[in-house]
Amino acid sequence: MIVAAGRGERAGQVDEGPKQYRMIGGKPVIRHTLEAFAGHARVDAIAVAIHPDDTALFEAATNGLGRDMISVHGGASRQESTRLALVALAGHAPEIVLIHDGVRPFIDAALVDRVIDGIADDAGALPVVAVSDTLKKRGDDMYVEGTVSRAGLYAAQTPQGFPFQPILDAHENARRSGRGDFTDDASIAEWAGMRVRLVEGSPDNVKLTWGRDIVLADQRLGANAMRGLPDVRTGNGYDVHAFEEGDHVTLCGVDIPHDRKLSGHSDADVGLHALTDALLATCGAGDIGTHFPPSDQQWKGARSRLFVEHAVGIVHERGGRIANADITLICEAPKIGPHREAMVAELHDTLGISVDRISIKATTNEKLGFIGRSEGIAAIATVSVVYPGTLPE
Repeated sequence: MIVAAGRGERAGQVDEGPKQYRMIGGKPVIRHTLEAFAGHARVDAIAVAIHPDDTALFEAATNGLGRDMISVHGGASRQESTRLALVALAGHAPEIVLIHDGVRPFIDAALVDRVIDGIADDAGALPVVAVSDTLKKRGDDMYVEGTVSRAGLYAAQTPQGFPFQPILDAHENARRSGRGDFTDDASIAEWAGMRVRLVEGSPDNVKLTWGRDIVLADQRLGANAMRGLPDVRTGNGYDVHAFEEGDHVTLCGVDIPHDRKLSGHSDADVGLHALTDALLATCGAGDIGTHFPPSDQQWKGARSRLFVEHAVGIVHERGGRIANADITLICEAPKIGPHREAMVAELHDTLGISVDRISIKATTNEKLGFIGRSEGIAAIATVSVVYPGTLPE
């Protein structure tokens, strides 16, 4: 749930509108914020509280984002805007909710995960950073009255996470009690008697408040332009299985009649085994044996599609988007051509990418070696995955 209904007078008004629609790195501030959540695998629905006057700005900022947004007109205060957006989300019956400032565009996936993992049935989660500056208390005469110990003091950030129904109830109770003075949602939760767990925040997760913050954020994105380029990684996988007695082989998820079958702990699908290794290679997540050891009896006879789905999940959890997949099957028999369309359809469903990004080829080994003697089948897979801009220094 993104709070973006404020006017942002402290940042100054310009032609682009309030600060959440000011341009940094070539995009509106709120676009950067929304992209971080829209691309996160653990976020199912997104509600945004906007000002009634900002409908056109919001539509322009979210055009082509690829995720449906629940937009709701906010109220006279941040607290009321949050309550209205929570009410709009209630129809989706979420288990938990993250509440985030629309003008914190540098939120990262790891921080989102830490907050989600910190939420319990009876507790919220609050990202914080330790106060590092020396704190002074001001007297009425503008002279220092004393120095405040910073031991145990933390600065609160967002997203703040809560079990959904309790935080909605807390907001409703605060409204009925005439309390409209809370500065964040954790303070409402505390008032309602909910425990709030502290989790590690991020010094990069700054809130853009003043006009100078907007300028610095734009400069930061410009300086990091190369680092912000898509991080395209390529992974390779290879697998081979010998023949044994049987009546079919399974290749790229398709069962093909044959006078023998491939020997293996699972269904011995060399194409999908090579593809699983290629996917895992793009994010350094080991290989198929790491996640599905042959010694584990639960995988005996398992369909290899399960292995690919697991690897796809790991890629998505790390923010990756699969760009294409290329598999070469190496065998003398059976013929692959008649089954290629079914194989592509299977990978389209498993990988979630269009068929024009999937290539399945076959070749023989020209009667050479164990493949040429029809003793087994091998496969080579190559995939490209685009990760967020995290190119090394």
